[in-house]
Amino acid sequence: MIGLTKIIVAGFKGRMGATAVDMVLNHDGFELVGVYDPVATEKNLNEVAGYADQNVPVLTLEQVPDVTPDVWIDFTIPKAAVANTKFALEHHISPVIGTTGFKAEEVAALKQLSKEQGVGGLIAPNFGLTAVLMMQFAKQAAKYFPDVEIIEMHHDNKLDAPSGTAIKTAEMMAEVRAQKEQGNPNEKETLKGARGANYDGMHIHSVRLPGLIAHQQVQFGGVGEGLTIRQDTYDRVSFMTGVALACEKVTAAHELFEGLENFL
Repeated sequence: MIGLTKIIVAGFKGRMGATAVDMVLNHDGFELVGVYDPVATEKNLNEVAGYADQNVPVLTLEQVPDVTPDVWIDFTIPKAAVANTKFALEHHISPVIGTTGFKAEEVAALKQLSKEQGVGGLIAPNFGLTAVLMMQFAKQAAKYFPDVEIIEMHHDNKLDAPSGTAIKTAEMMAEVRAQKEQGNPNEKETLKGARGANYDGMHIHSVRLPGLIAHQQVQFGGVGEGLTIRQDTYDRVSFMTGVALACEKVTAAHELFEGLENFL
């Protein structure tokens, strides 16, 4: 299998991790050389329902270097993902991280480590191409409409709020938006939290309901007009186009990037 990109998927027991496993197995340019999950009791992927014909080892961290992977795909939880990213960079494996909830100082430290190691990587709050476009469009609109609020909606099992996508959107808008505290300065919350979280004067509202996957609306208001930019994810498979793109390009990089737009 010379020429194939050798990939490990961390968090393969979760929904996004399982979707990533399927993507790698069905991609002509990739080879799944192992899967990892600290709570897994299986020794091989063929012990998992639906993968009876696959011979892919379930690895411990100590075993990972033995299969010489090129890329580490991570859909785990923030605490684990930070340690996993550090491990990958230290072992010259390019991380492609879809886990959200990283702290700014954690990302900064990982970026520094990637430069020291000369290993490329990507942390992306969202791998959906429509989500990337939504963030780019919102950034353009924020130049002209400083009055804006973000409503992000996800399934009820999501661990972090606001979502990484919402925070990234707010960060991107803050780069070009005129400083303004959104809302009436004299308003009073009769129920604490009614106005949502505040990021640089912009309000972010998080909705968590069963039946949802990932959705975000960026709503702008102007004098006599309004603009709504909305993105909807109906199936987790939509994220895999971006994950595959990152896996194809990340090994040619020499630093850790934030956001899929860096590889588009």
